Order: sequence, then structure tokens, then C-alpha cells
Amino acid sequence: MPKQETFLEQQNGEVKIEVLKSYDSAYAREAFRNMDDEALKQLWTLLEVEKTYDAADLPSLGQPDGAGEDFLWDELLESAREFGQEVSFFIVNETRDRRSESVWVSPDWPSAESFAKKRLADGVAAVN
Repeated sequence: MPKQETFLEQQNGEVKIEVLKSYDSAYAREAFRNMDDEALKQLWTLLEVEKTYDAADLPSLGQPDGAGEDFLWDELLESAREFGQEVSFFIVNETRDRRSESVWVSPDWPSAESFAKKRLADGVAAVN
């Protein structure tokens, strides 16, 4: 299995953001579970779920049974596929007040970079 690598690392004041490319599905799933509602909606849009499936057949995000999130995870897994069964993910980690957490996972670098830079700008604005 290829090694994890850092694609981006930036710090502005008390906020540090890093984007890692990982081949670890368990780590990606943990990051996925940490995503807030807005991040999940952004990922849903990024993966163009509405263009691929009939809207009437799609589960909704935020349902008590988690069907929407499970569906989105499956779509992310499919989009993250590189070669055969190998998958790769771009995971955005944020460190603030010495606490680090994964806040985003996606199948591609451009969306992870965009999310990370926006998160850094928004985080710095929130601190000031």
C-alpha cells in the first residue's frame, strides 16, 4: 500500500490546516464521520449525486437512520477508486488550540485544497 503524504500544510495564527493523501479507508471513514452538515452537503454537490440518480430514489442527509450518509460514503468510495480495488482520499485536518481533527474528506485534490484554504480563511476570521 502506498504511503500517506502531505499535499498542503499552512498555518495562520492559531489555525493550522493540512491536507493528506491517504489510502486508508478506515482513516477516511473516521474523517467522514467528523464532517459537519455543511461539509456533507458540499461533498454531496461535489460528487454530483443529483445528476447521477433520480432525486426520488435518493435518501436525504440528516435522517435518523443515517441512510443519506451511508449512501454518500458509498459514492465517495466509488469516486476514490484509483486502480482496481485501491482507493485514495484527500483528508483535511485542522488544528486549533492544540486540538486536531479531520474536517473533510474527498476523492480529489482540487476540492480538498479549496476546502482547506476556505477553512483556514474562515478560521482566522473567526479568531480575530
